[in-house]
Amino acid sequence: MEMLAPPWLESLLSTTFFTVCPSHRDAPRSESNMFCLDCISDAFCFYCRSTRHKDHSAIQIRRSSYHDVVRVAEIQKVLDITGVQTYVINSARVLFLNERPQPKSSTSKGVPHLCEICGRSLLDPFRFCSLGCKLARIKNNGDATCNLGSKDDEVGEMREGRLPSKEEEELRERGQQEMYTSTLTPPNSNTRRRKGTPHRAPFGS
Repeated sequence: MEMLAPPWLESLLSTTFFTVCPSHRDAPRSESNMFCLDCISDAFCFYCRSTRHKDHSAIQIRRSSYHDVVRVAEIQKVLDITGVQTYVINSARVLFLNERPQPKSSTSKGVPHLCEICGRSLLDPFRFCSLGCKLARIKNNGDATCNLGSKDDEVGEMREGRLPSKEEEELRERGQQEMYTSTLTPPNSNTRRRKGTPHRAPFGS
């Protein structure tokens, strides 16, 4: 595994983010949403970044539907993310750090693309739904890599499955909206069915 994934990856995936930084508890930007690739320690906040980790390699973690994500533009500079499904959220391309629970109502029947580890449905012909699932594959089989210096045949696999840019963005946006709605409780079907004053037929003469 040491040759297929950087030493900080497993620590990144197991780190708890978005807690209040104990050193800057009263500051306005005190949430711990940064991770240092050099120190490989706990998450830290914006202020710690500018002091304790000023000259270190660090990435910022974001949230989507209560799950940790990282921007592709950041992570691909330090990690080979080939084979991992990406999404477009708020006009930025991101990927999930860890496996997410599959909605109970969803089913993999008839879905052409599934994560090789957890079986989650994917939008495109990728192999994994998250970095965590790719790391699990590396541990179990060693037929994937996360190191930038040793890309494998997944690069060609991803390019063959790519759609034209406009269609790709629309597909990802639609899939992301479906992911959001699946986490919400549907409203009671008997409520809000009628709005305003009902129209009555005029009285007869």
